[in-house]
Amino acid sequence: MSLTGHPNCRRTTHRHYCGIDLHARSLYVCIIDQQGEVLLHKEIKARPEPLLALLEPFRDDLVIGVECMHCWYWISDLCEEHGIHFILGHALYMKAIHGGKTKNDRIDSFKIAMLMKGGNFPLAYVYPKEMRATRDLLRRRTRIVQHGAMLKAHVVNTTSQYNLPPNKVNLKNVGAREQVQAAFAGQDVQRNIDLDLAIIECYHRELSKLEEHLERQAKQHDPASLSVLRTIPGVGRILALTILYEVGDVQRFESVQKFASYARLIKCKAESAGKVYGTQGNKIGNAHLKWAFSEAAVLYLRGNDKAQRYLQKLQKRMSKPKALSALAHKLGRAAYFMLKHQRVFDEQRFLKG
Repeated sequence: MSLTGHPNCRRTTHRHYCGIDLHARSLYVCIIDQQGEVLLHKEIKARPEPLLALLEPFRDDLVIGVECMHCWYWISDLCEEHGIHFILGHALYMKAIHGGKTKNDRIDSFKIAMLMKGGNFPLAYVYPKEMRATRDLLRRRTRIVQHGAMLKAHVVNTTSQYNLPPNKVNLKNVGAREQVQAAFAGQDVQRNIDLDLAIIECYHRELSKLEEHLERQAKQHDPASLSVLRTIPGVGRILALTILYEVGDVQRFESVQKFASYARLIKCKAESAGKVYGTQGNKIGNAHLKWAFSEAAVLYLRGNDKAQRYLQKLQKRMSKPKALSALAHKLGRAAYFMLKHQRVFDEQRFLKG
């Protein structure tokens, strides 16, 4: 797949281009000029001091590019602090265009520099420093919740394993957890369940405090957008926080179509020679936004007669799963315009459109 001429590629010219193959403990730095001549090619420790010393002779007109991987934060912050142009490469697209038979850190850093020089460097979003840690904390919460669900499922499965009556209790509640603490006769089986319950208890306690902290942070970062998102029926605290922090600056999306694509709310056709072979790229985009709008669609329907009639209208020409996906897509489009124009949710307009 070629990205030459791709609208999300960096095309501005500079005197010096610095490609960095980034690792946790080391950096391989390649600096080239406008003619593509290598001016510097060296491996250094992943520390600010040696990197700044290496860049000093080329600071007059320099742009630094790195591939988006887990340890790009500190280089982005360092460049911002010292007034150096910094761009982040989309890892998926970079893999598609700078692959080759021979691959090592030295070659990768040179290819990154050449992609920038040629205007083929596929850009990823450099998430604002002020909100970045809060977004990561919110994502961490999601993983903890998922693990808690696995623990609860293990309790249910163990009950079935020993052919005991099903426990129709909500393990979120303290009283429900106490009922399960003496449900099994076998000592080791009960210890296994007690381990699940102890971790669930810890998660419940810590997540409650964490969610309050996240909401306080959001009210400092962007209280207006948070309030706007909460006007969507069914969108509570967690969904609003997820949408807010995963979107970041909504103005970075030139159109609602690009926003929907980023949120995985649309599928792209795979065509060749005039024939459609299905869809592709379904996993490209933000999985957290996909989850948030899918959940919002289900919760929007709950106890909402008008929304349920609208879903039934959709089901006349598509299956129920596709109708729910269409509703999630519509909610995503609505959220885009709500954030862009800072307007509350208008249900009459939403269901009419």
